[in-house]
Amino acid sequence: MPATSHPDPSRRRRTYRLLAAAATLATAGAMAAALPADAHDANHGKPLPSRYQDVQLLSFNDLHGNLEPPSGSSGRVTELQADGTTKTIDAGGVEYLATHLREARKGNAYSITAAGGDMVGASPLISGLFHDEPTIEALNKLDLDVTSVGNHEFDEGAKELARLQYGGCHPTAGCYTDEEFEGADFPYLAANVLNEKSGRPILKPYYVWQKKGVKIGFIGVTLEDTPGVVSAEGVKGLKFKDEVETINKYAKVLQRQGVKSIVALIHEGGQPASGAYNYNCDSPGAGDGISGPIVDIAKNISPSVDALVTGHTHAAYVCTIPDPAGNPRMVTSAASFGRLYTDTTLTYDRFTGDIARTSVKSANHVVTRTVAKAPDMTELISQWNTLAAPIGNRAIGYISADVPNTGTESPMGDLIADAQLAYGKSLDAETDLALMNPGGVRAGLTYAAKGSEGDGVVTYAEGFTVQPFSNTVNLQDFTGAQLIQVLKEQVSGTNASAPKILQPSANLTYTLDLTKTGADRVVTDSIKVNGAAVDPSATYRIATNSFLAGGGDGFTTLGQGTGDLVGTDDLAALEQYLTANSSATSPITPPVANRITIVQ
Repeated sequence: MPATSHPDPSRRRRTYRLLAAAATLATAGAMAAALPADAHDANHGKPLPSRYQDVQLLSFNDLHGNLEPPSGSSGRVTELQADGTTKTIDAGGVEYLATHLREARKGNAYSITAAGGDMVGASPLISGLFHDEPTIEALNKLDLDVTSVGNHEFDEGAKELARLQYGGCHPTAGCYTDEEFEGADFPYLAANVLNEKSGRPILKPYYVWQKKGVKIGFIGVTLEDTPGVVSAEGVKGLKFKDEVETINKYAKVLQRQGVKSIVALIHEGGQPASGAYNYNCDSPGAGDGISGPIVDIAKNISPSVDALVTGHTHAAYVCTIPDPAGNPRMVTSAASFGRLYTDTTLTYDRFTGDIARTSVKSANHVVTRTVAKAPDMTELISQWNTLAAPIGNRAIGYISADVPNTGTESPMGDLIADAQLAYGKSLDAETDLALMNPGGVRAGLTYAAKGSEGDGVVTYAEGFTVQPFSNTVNLQDFTGAQLIQVLKEQVSGTNASAPKILQPSANLTYTLDLTKTGADRVVTDSIKVNGAAVDPSATYRIATNSFLAGGGDGFTTLGQGTGDLVGTDDLAALEQYLTANSSATSPITPPVANRITIVQ
């Protein structure tokens, strides 16, 4: 356990709430029925509890502060139909998530709600403007029991994460309301995140949920590569340990304490073979329909762990992946932004204290917007929107159509790169091109109005949702050979298995041949700047955000530039570009996204 004088946040919780909502999954009723119906406690004459107790585990992940329904493709899920076709469903928004979770709990006296990290960070304006205090308040109202940390919990560093856990006003922004921020009612788990000096976890490594003799332990970890996807300042003074090694270590700790039922909350994930949330991940066999880091992790975590709740990839899946003993084990993820929740039935054996793994059932459910809104969430959103409105409602530009952030090269990514090139040239006329990391493009822009601003109007709040990180736009000098290497790093090294394709400004073009492997997928002879082949010995001034300029996302070469010039934040650069290049009568046309020629 970490050395800390902070109170356990779980002590501020209700002891056990009257739990809502219907169990939609199979139970172990047949096993329970095998026990004598008239068994009684010798001392009190009361019926003894059944040997097998179904425990409902509701879970979600990667909320990213999306309190309001996310827009565009970020607010839809794909559903596979019986005839093999698919349809999309509008989903998400905590007003609806609260209603769905409360309904799901009805009739389940034993119900736990857990999350797989990235509850905050990269959040829309309503939460991000207030350092994600609104999201923590919403999660408290959702009766979240426990969550792991994710990489985005470190966007503002360990001290800010501790403030979200334990409360207190922001050190520079102060208090936003008359009442001091109280922090999370649930524990954040960070078993594999250590203080470099003490070598101890910065927050609790595990949590044990208990009710009437039923005990289930939760171990929470984030991906070991968090320093590679978060700014250096956010992880300063921290060490991130291997996920499997850490979970196996604390599984033994829990077992020594008599806790034999264990769930791992892991902020790392995989990619299913289908984008449909209800795709059969186990067809044709266990785990055959999923790939990515979570597969190897799942195969190596101790068999004493009974289920894995995962995240990070924003994908939806319910899979069984064999544990080291060859037995199937449930691995789930509920996409992102509160569009889905997972309902898992864990059958607890009171005789052994363990989960009957063969009885574990799980399914993802859509957070539809056809149900009634939860009034307490509507009130919370209204309160924070009132505070954010003077800033968020300001118009910063105009678009003629949706600017989506989907695809290997996205129109939104291209628009941001163009904005950063224009801003770079305003700082230094010698700026040659711009590159934007795809993970920094958090949403697209939608033509339809979200409020009263009118169709085609881009508000500051919408821009904030697209670029919420407050990165700066940096200029650096690179040789042509280094530029070529940067493009090859998109599909090689740490990015070989999961390519990260940089979004290019309009004057950079090249071919990406996905029929090849590794660095060869970038066709060197095709790389051109302003229509001319890249000269390996020439110098190119490149605009990127500060995350990339620090070598983030595996782009180590981008961390080796010279002649650094640090400019304004990236959202300001986008705002300046939209203001200068669009108007109500002449809106900007979304980029075509044809700068990268893709061969498949």
